[in-house]
Amino acid sequence: MADELKPAYLIAGSDRPKVDRAVARLRSRFDAEAVELLSAVETTGEDAVAACNVMGLFGAGTRLVVVEGVEAWKAADAKAVATYLKAPAPGTTLALVAAELKKDAPIAKTVAAVGDLLIWDVTAKAIPRWIADQFKLSNTNAEPEACRLLAELVGDDLYELAGEVEKMATWADGADVTEADVEGLVAPRAESPPWNITDAWGARDVGGVLRETEKMLDRTGDPVSRTIPRLVASLTRHLQRARAAHRLEEQGLSAQEAASQLGMKPYPAQKLFGQVRNFSGAELDDALIRLAELDHALKGGSRLANELELERALVDITRPRVAVEAPA
Repeated sequence: MADELKPAYLIAGSDRPKVDRAVARLRSRFDAEAVELLSAVETTGEDAVAACNVMGLFGAGTRLVVVEGVEAWKAADAKAVATYLKAPAPGTTLALVAAELKKDAPIAKTVAAVGDLLIWDVTAKAIPRWIADQFKLSNTNAEPEACRLLAELVGDDLYELAGEVEKMATWADGADVTEADVEGLVAPRAESPPWNITDAWGARDVGGVLRETEKMLDRTGDPVSRTIPRLVASLTRHLQRARAAHRLEEQGLSAQEAASQLGMKPYPAQKLFGQVRNFSGAELDDALIRLAELDHALKGGSRLANELELERALVDITRPRVAVEAPA
């Protein structure tokens, strides 16, 4: 019933398909001509309040004002909405829609006082579980391995993943979706995250580094001539930061204490500290020199294929050093 509606809703989160469904459900409770759609890019908090008050002047009936993108609003916008919500226009509902937004953001606190917060976020680790849930919404069961592979092939764009789930559920027509189905029907287009490579490097896993690099080269839409230099630049930045982390740890700083100096958040800094403990300072210096040599080779300093030069360098910077025993 319309009288069950709150004066305000905040609908937000990285789970954009779910956010869209929630907004659509809310809009379905109003006549189309009773809905006004606004964008926070062009609309301030005061403008949204004015729209609510103008709609309230129409008298009988219920009305809805939807403002998209309110994560861009400032404190002044939240203050204007807070003032309005102390005495909202009768029969008017204000729906504020955002992408990722913390529950302690000013606009979230404002809405929570009198309305509902509907915030749905999906972490990277939870994406396979999210995919499984989307299949269930389509009355289809998918194997966990199929969900993991779909995330690996497509990436973390939830809109794109939702589209793939819909297509595969239609194709399956009630049958279970298997890993083989995903492998045969979904074209790989997600770049392998650079951290997959740096994680393998930090573990000194030569095979892992080569596999993740090959995966990234296979899935990028760019030519190899552009992808390899970009990867080398990314690895160089990571090793430079690793060398800095190694020095800071030698000075007695913890990962949390060093995070700000490294320009990182505490958790990634802690992860980096774990990686550099597998290397000596000299090894990290040598690895940076080896990447500089690779950069020179890629720019014409070698007659070998770029892929081969990359592979040789990755092996050199990752494999453990073999201790040489002094002669008896």
